[in-house]
Amino acid sequence: MGNIESLPVRADLVGLKPYGAPHLDVPVQLNVNENAYPLPDVVVDSMRAAVNNHFSGLNRYPDREFTALREHLVTYLNGVNERAGDTVALEPGMIWAANGSNEVLSHIVQAFGGPGRTVLGFTPSYSMHPLITTGTGAEWRHVDRRDDFTLDAETVAAEVARVDPDIVFLCTPNNPTGTSIGLDVIDAAYENCSGIVIVDEAYAEFSRPAASSAMTLLDGRPRLVVSRTMSKAFACAGLRLGYAIAAPELIDTLRLVRLPYHLSEVTQVLACTALEHADVLLGNVDRLIDSRNRMSEHLAEVGFTVHDSDSNFVLFGNISSPARLWQELLDRGVLIRDIGIAGHARVNAGTEDETDAFLRAIDEILAESPDILAERPTSPPSSTAPSSTTSSSAPSGSAPSSSAPTKGTP
Repeated sequence: MGNIESLPVRADLVGLKPYGAPHLDVPVQLNVNENAYPLPDVVVDSMRAAVNNHFSGLNRYPDREFTALREHLVTYLNGVNERAGDTVALEPGMIWAANGSNEVLSHIVQAFGGPGRTVLGFTPSYSMHPLITTGTGAEWRHVDRRDDFTLDAETVAAEVARVDPDIVFLCTPNNPTGTSIGLDVIDAAYENCSGIVIVDEAYAEFSRPAASSAMTLLDGRPRLVVSRTMSKAFACAGLRLGYAIAAPELIDTLRLVRLPYHLSEVTQVLACTALEHADVLLGNVDRLIDSRNRMSEHLAEVGFTVHDSDSNFVLFGNISSPARLWQELLDRGVLIRDIGIAGHARVNAGTEDETDAFLRAIDEILAESPDILAERPTSPPSSTAPSSTTSSSAPSGSAPSSSAPTKGTP
């Protein structure tokens, strides 16, 4: 960025850094939690045919109420809840959609935040939450998570009551840690404030077994909103489609801050087509979970600490220099994320070949530079990446360990 101090910019934006991650052309890109698998040909063909039927009508504005998309999302979400053993009474009026979940969150904070209002988050968490907050002129406050990055209902209740925020952000599974929270934590936040409680479930489809969504708490809680995305499990990051589920009166409020016709005709058509092929698109989720678990197990075997993950990525620690490890991997054609947590780095699950490449690179680095580990393991690191295996489940809230417990095992 240039020297913004020379411009009449808002004082509260001076010194802030925009969101961003290195976008480098390397063979193995495992840094921004994308779905590693491309869209299957059957979905691509259907999308192409669907869009072809709408080109001649692009002289007209799109349906600003995205009616068909709302109906498709209700159908999909009913299936999500049924697979978790839950029944949630959803209707199209409870659905909001926008250009990625970031715009959904932005709409919510625009409507319920702003100057003189306070937003609370539990960090480390998704770095866009404070950026969206400050972008509206609201005050961002945060409370540190426990050392294992988990949250409990008692702590959340106390901190929410102490701050009394206008908006609370809860992220489950949490980015960048991968840890999940229980419904009791969400309920504790809701019952101890008079503001909006946002539950960011961007990675929820990667939880195994399927966990109950915060959607199950919506009945009787008009200040609760659940945010999801089609960027991750649906492999549609380039489509830019996020959505929220909440009481109709909350959804109706978001119309006050959206831009006119904010969802293009093409976006709506492609999203509906993707939802019609949900089973096909979600078919790779278990493969990514296998890759995640294989990464977790091997990283722990060679001496890193590994945090439980219900997402499509792994946070691992015991790194003497995350920046150095990042560069060493990049030199071998593998891009991961240095997310700014001391002694830690994050890697997202890749295809089988990408996972193999990452684990081989890790072994090479440790063989050449064993001091990349902050503390050496008692036994020598393995020099060969393992084949795909299945890990055993660990209880929620367990501390990271070298035995690589990973929740969410299929």
